Amino acid sequence: MDVKPIYLPQMANFCYRVGDETTRTCAVIDPAFDAKKILKDAQAGGYTITYVINTHGHSDHTSANAGIIEATGAQLCIHRSDAEQVTKLLSGVLSRIMGGKGSPKPNRLLEDNDIIEIGNSALQVIHTPGHTPGSICLYGEGHLFTGDTLFVGAVGRTDLPGGSTRKLLSSIREKLYMLPPETVVWPGHDYGEAPSSTIEREMRTNPFT
Repeated sequence: MDVKPIYLPQMANFCYRVGDETTRTCAVIDPAFDAKKILKDAQAGGYTITYVINTHGHSDHTSANAGIIEATGAQLCIHRSDAEQVTKLLSGVLSRIMGGKGSPKPNRLLEDNDIIEIGNSALQVIHTPGHTPGSICLYGEGHLFTGDTLFVGAVGRTDLPGGSTRKLLSSIREKLYMLPPETVVWPGHDYGEAPSSTIEREMRTNPFT
């Protein structure tokens, strides 16, 4: 599995290109703000984007959905509980403010433990409600993409509609912290002291968990 973080500075976001080096197909996780930059990155790496995956429905993680899908025909995947959020009128307005467009409807509604196959690689869906009801993390080949659930030295906010501190901490402690300690954590924002971490490090040093 070939992992490439793409930094989007407007809100300190990370989008991720997750590719299978054999088939040269890839998924893009949480595209926002700059579809051209994300498309150019995939082209430069020799990858065809087959999936767009949103870890949740907030516009700072979805505003480039339309641009990527229009250019590639990729399938859009999001958890069932956040599917309506991504196509709401307000989300479309916020997406345009962020330089994108309103998102198309998802092609695939995800559930806990679903598998998304990317060529010969795969990502497992881990439902981690707390930041939003349909927040997910994606796990595969020693990599964990945590969206706005777990950051480096921090956790996602829970004061927005649908948020729950109790559920967020339960998701982290009972699901993410059960993964192998060497698992690499790739967060949705650069709110910590480094762009990536490990499960072992977060268990040992994260003051919020």
